[in-house]
Amino acid sequence: MIFFTWLNAQLLKMEWLSALVGLLVRDVFGLDLEGRLGGSLHFFIYDVIKIFILLSVLIFGISYIQSFFPPERTRKILGRYKGISANILGALLGTVTPFCSCSSIPLFIGFTSAGLPIGVTFSFLISSPLVDLASVILLASIFNWRIATAYVIVGVILAVIGGTVISKAKLDKYVEPFVYSNRMMDMEQEDLTVRDRFEFARNQVRDIVKRVWIYILAGVGIGAVIHNWIPEPVISAILGQDKWYSVLIATLVGIPMYADIFGTLPIAEALVYKGVGLGTALSFMMAVTALSLPSMIMLKNVVKTKLLVIFAGVVAFGILIIGYTFNIFGHLLI
Repeated sequence: MIFFTWLNAQLLKMEWLSALVGLLVRDVFGLDLEGRLGGSLHFFIYDVIKIFILLSVLIFGISYIQSFFPPERTRKILGRYKGISANILGALLGTVTPFCSCSSIPLFIGFTSAGLPIGVTFSFLISSPLVDLASVILLASIFNWRIATAYVIVGVILAVIGGTVISKAKLDKYVEPFVYSNRMMDMEQEDLTVRDRFEFARNQVRDIVKRVWIYILAGVGIGAVIHNWIPEPVISAILGQDKWYSVLIATLVGIPMYADIFGTLPIAEALVYKGVGLGTALSFMMAVTALSLPSMIMLKNVVKTKLLVIFAGVVAFGILIIGYTFNIFGHLLI
């Protein structure tokens, strides 16, 4: 147990890195770590380096595994199952795909055009940006494994319920006709060598980091400002755990934004540090990643308004329930 605690602190939380950055800020820059400027600089440098290190290592490992499950093979696996089991599998497969919501939509189109029920593809669409494995480990590095595990469970449940509701409502007719006419060809996946898989994983790291780096810098920057410059009473007055509307506000604020979950994690960290409820912070994260305005605009191109509204409504309602639940019971996980 002691060894696991040490390993978690050094590998995930990177306390060694925090100490090194502390020396840099204090001894090189001559700033007080307890002061606003010094504390903000430490928060920014430490979180940026930690997130990029973990993100690169995790994406490489996940992508190497993912090379064994290309979209066509994933589609075939999902096609073997029906009903709720198919929704569960779709949600679980979504957790091993390191995509943002916009990147998941082309796969959603491919799965739907290949004949999979839209409920299953919507379970995948909800789960993929929300609970990918890399973000879960980063969540554990910021908070702890209990919170990360609970987040995975509720995220998968939300994806399964959302997909099941859409499936039971029989909303297939609200998918744009061109999606069904764009049939996928059955192609055998070429056998990849170990070198090919390493190259694929390396390219995934490069592509994903290239896509999300600006959101990470922005998220960590906002987190640093919240952490060290905005007084706790101000944040508590708006998003305090005792405010019944805090989860609702966090969800509504998150929806118009577009950022990868890796960019929202430092903001959630700073909000919780300032006394905001865990459920409120997680609701903000989930709204940004699952219901961002750009992804809704993209989705509108492939589904009709009624299906889009139902999808957004089901997911938003689920996020609110999860947020209020975490606010009530979250102290048991911290």
